[in-house]
Amino acid sequence: MMQPLLMRLKALQPAAEIHVLAPTWSAPLLARMPEVTAAIENPFAHGAFDWAGRKELGRLLASADFSAAYVLPNSWKSALVPFFAGIPVRTGYTGEARFLLLNDRRLLDKTALPRLVDRYAGLAGPTDGPTPEPHLTSTPAQQRAVCAALGLPEDVDPVIFCPGAEYGPAKRWPTHHFATVARKVGSGGTAVWIVGSAKDAPVGEEIARLSEGAALNLCGRTNLEQAIDLIAGAHCVVSNDSGLMHVAAALDRLLVALYGSSSPGYTPPLSAHAKILSLQLACSPCFKRECPLSAPDNLRCLEDLTPANVLAAMNL
Repeated sequence: MMQPLLMRLKALQPAAEIHVLAPTWSAPLLARMPEVTAAIENPFAHGAFDWAGRKELGRLLASADFSAAYVLPNSWKSALVPFFAGIPVRTGYTGEARFLLLNDRRLLDKTALPRLVDRYAGLAGPTDGPTPEPHLTSTPAQQRAVCAALGLPEDVDPVIFCPGAEYGPAKRWPTHHFATVARKVGSGGTAVWIVGSAKDAPVGEEIARLSEGAALNLCGRTNLEQAIDLIAGAHCVVSNDSGLMHVAAALDRLLVALYGSSSPGYTPPLSAHAKILSLQLACSPCFKRECPLSAPDNLRCLEDLTPANVLAAMNL
C-alpha cells in the first residue's frame, strides 16, 4: 500500500534516499522494494504510546539529518517521532488533530480518494497519471534457493493458497472450500502449496487433511522472505484479503482474491493479473472480525462463494 508513494517520491527526486520506519517483520518486504535505501526498526507495539521511547528514537534520528518525513497512519502518536527528530518538513493527513506535530498537513477527501493506496500516494502531491502499482523483486535464483531449503521440487508451477487473514475469521474463505479446490487441481497433477505464518498452521493443516493429501501445508515453515519467493514462482495464487494477497499482486502472479467482510474498493489487489471475487451481499462489507449474523446467514459472504467460482477464475 505504501510503495506507490515511494515510487512517486523517487520519480520527483531520483537522487533521494528513502528510509522507512516500520515494524521489524516488514523488513523482508522493504528489502524487495528498489525505492527503499534502508529500513529503520519501529519498536513500538500496535497501540502502544511510550512517550519516552518515541522521544528517544526521535533524538537518535535527528543526527541523520532527514529533510522530510511522510507520516502514513492517522494517529497522533505516529507523528511524534518525526516531530522529536526535528525533521523540517513533516507531511501527513490532519488525522487526530496533529496541528503541531505536522507542518505540511493535508485534508483527506475520501470520496476523491476511495482507495488506501491512492491516499498514501497522494501525499507526494498532485499528479496527472494513475497511481503506480506496487512491484516486489524476486529472482529465479532466489526462488530456486527457497525450494532447495524447504526440500521442494524446483521444476513445478504450483498453485499456492494463502488461507490466513490476521484480521479475523470473517475474512477467511472456509477450509473445506480450499480443500475442494486442492483436490480438483491436484487431480490434474498440479502441486498445491499452502503458505502462511505460524498462526496459520492449524488452518493449513486442516486444508491439507481435508484435501486428502492434495495440498502441502508450508504454513509456519517459511519466513516472509521465503514466502515472497515461493509466491513469485507460483502459476496461480488463491488468497483471502491479506498481506500475502498484496504480495502476490506485487509479484504479478495470476491471483484470485477472495473478499468477505472487507471491501475490494478500499484495499484491492493492485495488479492487472488479479481477479476479485466478492458476492457483494447487502451486509457486505461489514468490516467485522467475526460474522455478526446467526445461522443460516452466518458467513454467507464466504460460504456461498463456491469452489466452482474460484476454479473458473483460475483458468487452469
